[in-house]
Order: sequence, then structure tokens, then C-alpha cells
Amino acid sequence: MRGYDAAKKVKGRKRHLLVDTQGLVLKVKVLPANLTDAQGGQVVLQAARAAFKRLTHLFIDGGYKRQFEDWVKETLGWTLQVMQRPDANFRGIWWPEGVPMPPDLIEELGKKTRGRRSFVVIPRRWVVERTFAWLSFNRRLNRDYELLPETTETFIYVAMIRLMARRLAS
Repeated sequence: MRGYDAAKKVKGRKRHLLVDTQGLVLKVKVLPANLTDAQGGQVVLQAARAAFKRLTHLFIDGGYKRQFEDWVKETLGWTLQVMQRPDANFRGIWWPEGVPMPPDLIEELGKKTRGRRSFVVIPRRWVVERTFAWLSFNRRLNRDYELLPETTETFIYVAMIRLMARRLAS
């Protein structure tokens, strides 16, 4: 059960996580890389639907929007909030030749144009990224050694149990 995602240049498997606001794993699915993020998100949310009945709102990455957003609203009835850069899909504007551009517009375009953008903290985006970083500290999860995706899912749950137990013990 392996695939290739040409957009992300990933061969093998992708891990799809549903985490709480603290970054602790609620549900995980390991799927072939040739499935899109939206398809993987649907699989995770369908698996989590029965277990987390009180769940009503999700923060999602910009890669999950479009049809996924509509699917979640229609199928699950949950609300979504997309977390992405404010200038994520900005490529530029058309300006007539020979007409001078105001200096404040030039400065604003310079900040938004690709290649010149500065670092922007995206709220809630770092929560999942931090969880992936925690998982990478486990030698067994650093690479994809497992034959079955269910084994990888189990090791992710074990790693999170270990992390939570260490926090409670200290």
C-alpha cells in the first residue's frame, strides 16, 4: 500500500492526523501517498466521527479547502476555519502602462509578491506541525519501516501515549 504524490514529491505513505488544540493525536490514518490531502482528510474524519461526537469545529490547512470544505459541512455538519497565509494565492495585479503607481501600493505589492514575502505566523497551523516534530523524535517513526500501515498507526498512538505519560509523571 504505497503510492507517489508528484506535487509533494513524496513516495510511499502519508500520515493524516486529527489533533486537539494542544497537538495531542485524536485519530491517525496512514494512507498511500497518491491519495490527495482532501481524500485522506475524509478518511480520518469518517473514522473520528463516531469516536468524537462532541467535535463541531475544525481548523484546517489551506491544502484541504475547496471540495473538502463543502464535504465536511454537508456530510458531518461541522464548521471549518481555513488557516493559511493572508497572501497565499496572490500572484500580482494588472496595472495600465504609463500610469504611475502610488508608492504605498508598490510597498504592499512588494510584501505580497512571491519571492519577497516575509515570515508570517499562521495561527493554529503550527499545532499539527509541532505534533509531526514530536513524532519524528521516535526512531521507529522517523522513517517508514513498517510493512503494514496499521502498524505505523499503532506506533504513532504508542508514541503519543509515551509523550503524555512523561508529561504527567514530571
